[in-house]
Amino acid sequence: MKEIINGLSVFLEGNSKNQSIIFLHGFPYDHTMWKAQIDELSEKYFCVTYDIRGLGGSPVGDGQYTMESFVDDLETIIIELKLDKPILCGLSMGGYISLRALERFEEKFSAVILCDTRADADGNEGKLKRAAAIKRINTEGLAYFTKDFITNCFGDDYKQNHKLEFENKIAKSSSFSPVGVKGSLLAMLGRNDTTEYLSKIKIPALVICGENDALTPTPVMKAMAEKINGVKFVVIKNSGHMSPIENPKEVNEAIKDFLLHG
Repeated sequence: MKEIINGLSVFLEGNSKNQSIIFLHGFPYDHTMWKAQIDELSEKYFCVTYDIRGLGGSPVGDGQYTMESFVDDLETIIIELKLDKPILCGLSMGGYISLRALERFEEKFSAVILCDTRADADGNEGKLKRAAAIKRINTEGLAYFTKDFITNCFGDDYKQNHKLEFENKIAKSSSFSPVGVKGSLLAMLGRNDTTEYLSKIKIPALVICGENDALTPTPVMKAMAEKINGVKFVVIKNSGHMSPIENPKEVNEAIKDFLLHG
């Protein structure tokens, strides 16, 4: 079922009386990246996904986004749907939003799942890369940037064995508004560092990383996970940065085991 909350396209699956899970997608994707997880979990959980502002079917507006405004959108959805301590699950940019949300109002959540993401903010090199990406979109168009960026997101196994699905993901993201994509780049460039908060997280936490992730490599994610008390860390085989898509079976098993045993 689709709802519009604060202008955002929000999608609901499962019984609203069950424990809720909010899924936050990565950049530059939309809510559909979580399809395999929703299909697996919606029988026992109330699954909430949405298109982050500027991406997918959500409004673009002026494109002047911040990580704070993305967290504000998340909080509004929780309030409007009257969700009682949902589980938070975010990948990459969705992980940035999740970590900042914990920093601001951890008490609203019962557990967190962080997939292929990081807590540290962009350093100078990272900021320059995002600035260069915005310039490239302005000069060459969105499609060239999207193709190169998404190619780096996926591992060789998926690109070789799921060529059609891979090409479809590039085409879909290339159809988004360039203003929205650039706004997301600005929000990520300007985000704060949440590393110091990791040791303060009190709710159960699961950290998932694709073994061949080139954007947030396993050593980086393991170091992040080790700062979280009582964390469970899982490496997903045959997977790059988009582990929920590339190896959904292992990701689903990791999530289900975490939800069952903590």
